[in-house]
Amino acid sequence: MGLFSTKDWNVIGIIFERREMYRVNGQRCKGGEATKARDNIKTFDRTIFWAVFDQKRAFLEGESGLGQKMVTTEIVQRLKKELPTNSTVLQVLGLLERGELVKAAKPLLWGGYPKPEQHPEDDE
Repeated sequence: MGLFSTKDWNVIGIIFERREMYRVNGQRCKGGEATKARDNIKTFDRTIFWAVFDQKRAFLEGESGLGQKMVTTEIVQRLKKELPTNSTVLQVLGLLERGELVKAAKPLLWGGYPKPEQHPEDDE
């Protein structure tokens, strides 16, 4: 194992909190702890989508999590597409990359939340 083969990852999870609010959880980890953090977020029952980034913000891997059953397929696909450019994800990644924190969480600011359900009496 060479000097540059040690993992230094930022593991991001989009966590289902409620229908109209998800949370971005991020953790900076190295070596075996990085693999463990990734595996934990993959198997967490409220993870909608997870991703791993390096310290230069390159996307290394990611996919939908067990929490995908709590949202529509369209939401999962949109999160997958927009995750690397979402402002909240970028804020969390910035905190982790600068070493300000090893763990960070913020409510996800995002335009893809489901629309509130309309009730017929609302139209009167």
